[in-house]
Amino acid sequence: MSSKAAIIGAGLIGRAWAIAFARGGWSCALWDPDPDAASTTRESARGLIESLEAEGLLGEPVDAIMARIDAAPTLNEALDGAAWMQENAPEKLEVKEPLWAEIDAVAGSDTILASSSSAIVPSKFTETLSHRAHCLVCHPLNPPYLLPAVELVPAPWTDPATMAEAERVMKALGQAPIVMQRELDGFVMNRMQGALFEEAFRLVADGYCTAEDIDIGIREGLAVRWSIIGPFETGDLNAPGGIRDYVNRYQHIYVGLHEDQKRRVDWAGPVLDDIEAARREKLPADKLGERQGWRDRQLMALALHRLKARERLGD
Repeated sequence: MSSKAAIIGAGLIGRAWAIAFARGGWSCALWDPDPDAASTTRESARGLIESLEAEGLLGEPVDAIMARIDAAPTLNEALDGAAWMQENAPEKLEVKEPLWAEIDAVAGSDTILASSSSAIVPSKFTETLSHRAHCLVCHPLNPPYLLPAVELVPAPWTDPATMAEAERVMKALGQAPIVMQRELDGFVMNRMQGALFEEAFRLVADGYCTAEDIDIGIREGLAVRWSIIGPFETGDLNAPGGIRDYVNRYQHIYVGLHEDQKRRVDWAGPVLDDIEAARREKLPADKLGERQGWRDRQLMALALHRLKARERLGD
């Protein structure tokens, strides 16, 4: 199999995927409908790759990785010889449908065709394509070069061999694939994240705690544990007899909570004023970009710690 990836759409997600593939040894051809975007994105990627090197997260020089990322002048040239295509267009069906028709017209017969879609299921834009058996969603957490979880979502007509190869490629890049058996709105991660957001907005709207209290509970509590084990393993380890013992002991608590949790709070309602005010008090709007850089450096430090901890302690 070739090790060329066509990265279609050179925004933040496209840049992140280019870094992930190039760091994994693949050559990457960046293409965007904006003729200047791919070159600009390539140059901005260098700073991020240099940050990875500074944190000890590269196994080779920055220039070696940058040499694998090129800007392609046309869609055809980006896809020429590509074994993997990663589309990163805006989350709008009216944008994806014509773009995927163009991709389908020039893609190789064996090219895996993946979308970074975070909400639109693949059947919505691949049904009429001649290469539809090779189409899937490959939805990352952003940025994928720091957060390895990635969702592989098939359309009803996606070939199982395509899914198996996609899983193999993602693992080879150092990603951690979630292989869905069939498509579902929201996939896995947004459904889990959405459930947490629903309760967070409800608790603040009903006056039980502040937005900062919610962030403390996740940041200093649940997320610390979840950064090394997930909720099912947490339950398995939190009762003497494992997960079944946990359910027998604690399910009744959550049954009682479930009735309250059926009521939605409008995220854009009055509660948003309170949450936004709390956030702007903690972080002025003009400091958002600076804080995003801080977050990414924190994630790099965490990634290095996890790597070293696994080498020393195992998975």
